[in-house]
Amino acid sequence: MIDGRQRKNIQIGLFVEIVQKHHQISGELSEGKVSKILTKSLNHPYGIKVQLESGLVGRVKNVIE
Repeated sequence: MIDGRQRKNIQIGLFVEIVQKHHQISGELSEGKVSKILTKSLNHPYGIKVQLESGLVGRVKNVIE
């Protein structure tokens, strides 16, 4: 399993599952392709924040291989 908390593991075009801010409590996941990487730091304890091609923004929970 690829770690979504490490920026080096996330690339534009990757298919990922994210959790949006308003779904953090329920843990509901959305999936899509990464269009932008929004987190500047090398890692983040809750996941790297990305924007998907659909426009959704959230933190990466899983990278789908």
